[in-house]
Amino acid sequence: MKRLLIPIFTLCVLLLGGCGYNDFQRLDEANKSAWSEVLNQYQRRADLVPNIVNTVKGQANFEQSTLTRVVEARAKATSIQVTPETLNDPAAFQKFQQAQGELSSALSRLMAVSENYPTLQANQGFRDLRVTLEGTENRITVARDRYIQSVQAYNTLARSFPTNLTAMMFKYAPKPNFTVENEAQISKPPVVDFGSGNGNDSRSGNK
Repeated sequence: MKRLLIPIFTLCVLLLGGCGYNDFQRLDEANKSAWSEVLNQYQRRADLVPNIVNTVKGQANFEQSTLTRVVEARAKATSIQVTPETLNDPAAFQKFQQAQGELSSALSRLMAVSENYPTLQANQGFRDLRVTLEGTENRITVARDRYIQSVQAYNTLARSFPTNLTAMMFKYAPKPNFTVENEAQISKPPVVDFGSGNGNDSRSGNK
């Protein structure tokens, strides 16, 4: 009996390896790692928001509606519970992406409005926070780009023959991905300049 089990086990290992089983495991781990970096950078941005808001609050007559929008957008973005299942749930993934996009938009608006307040622009603390935010937005773009590439590799494997048979057998469904108006733009870091006077982020659509 044992003599039969060894060849059968060896055959199963060879079949699984040849049908992409090991590749699914490798790409899934790479996907999780890339996703963790996306979350780290979004958290880094969320941690900056209270300091930015508190600094701006010190500016007399600053648009209250703009500040409120930033605070509410941060609260919404950080309230979404992200679990490993989120990566396999298109609806949950879209909800997370939308919340982060709203925070990006709110922060962009705040920086645009801040251009109308020279004393705020002269505030060294605010300038430092603005530079840090600019760097974080670029980090987010890079992390998202890596995640998009890792998901594309995984999904290609899940949809290609004969590895799609392995995917069906082990229920390795294609994963949801970030959606952008022009995915080609996300392959290169954006030019982010909050001090240009118009407050526009050249990454329009990459939120």
